[in-house]
Amino acid sequence: MTKILQFLLMAMIMAELLTCYAHTDKQVVHGTILHNKIERTYIMYLPAPYDHTKFAPLIFALHGGGGTAEGMVKLTAGSFNRLADKEGFIIVYPQGVGRHWNDGRKGANDRAHKENIDDVGFISLLIDRLVTEWNINPARIYVTGISNGAGMSFMLACHLSKKITAIAPVALTMSEDMISLCSPKKSMPVAMIMGEKDPLVPWEGGEIRIGPIKRGKVISAQDSVQYWISHNKCSPKPKISYLQDKDPSDETRIRQETYSECSANSNVIFYAVEGAGHTWPGGMQYLPKWIIGKTSYDIDAAELIWDFFKQHASN
Repeated sequence: MTKILQFLLMAMIMAELLTCYAHTDKQVVHGTILHNKIERTYIMYLPAPYDHTKFAPLIFALHGGGGTAEGMVKLTAGSFNRLADKEGFIIVYPQGVGRHWNDGRKGANDRAHKENIDDVGFISLLIDRLVTEWNINPARIYVTGISNGAGMSFMLACHLSKKITAIAPVALTMSEDMISLCSPKKSMPVAMIMGEKDPLVPWEGGEIRIGPIKRGKVISAQDSVQYWISHNKCSPKPKISYLQDKDPSDETRIRQETYSECSANSNVIFYAVEGAGHTWPGGMQYLPKWIIGKTSYDIDAAELIWDFFKQHASN
């Protein structure tokens, strides 16, 4: 069996094995919503205890290509659920059509892209429902995601900025096709996490490849960060530091570039994970290192992302 076939087999197996973090039934809502004649599904985790009378922040956590809503919980080691209990926010894991999101890339050969599924409209409709039914604070709605889910995070920032407060994409840069069509209506705080040794998404930009399979073209990590620096009118000179190397055995270091003095306090932070691959820091090594690269355990990405999100609220 070739390495490519091994990869595809293992990816399918892992997608099926990813299961939910332990929880009580009262804390989890399995929801459905009809959008464009397609029944869409999502999993919502409520903090314990949950007080319906209080405004709650909302985080969307979007799975990667080929993944599932349940799998996103496992991939992140259940960290968002634990943080929800501690911090009082609601976390929602939506499900993409055919296990993918239409993040605007041309050339991707999955159903979401081929059928031009309106995932921006789906998330917009879901926000409206959740704000009404669960007393969500509309000024504190955030989006994060990995890989294809990161691409969808960028997509929502571009086309749903009136409803999204801040984003934190992980393991994907912006696509070439997205740039010319991106039109945020306001400044957008962005915390971007990217592995410098990602074997699937080229750091310097170019074609995304999974073996011989092409998945569209992206711009470089630095150009992606620069787009939001320019849009938010930030100071071009970053404050650069290294986070603590909590696990030297993982052979990674995290360089933090903070761009401040932005309009509406919409700062941009770039976490360049030196030595890491197509992975979620602090999460599960979901495939072997020779396929996706190394996972950094110097941080819990969920904690880092929430610390960033809670500093921002829309006007």
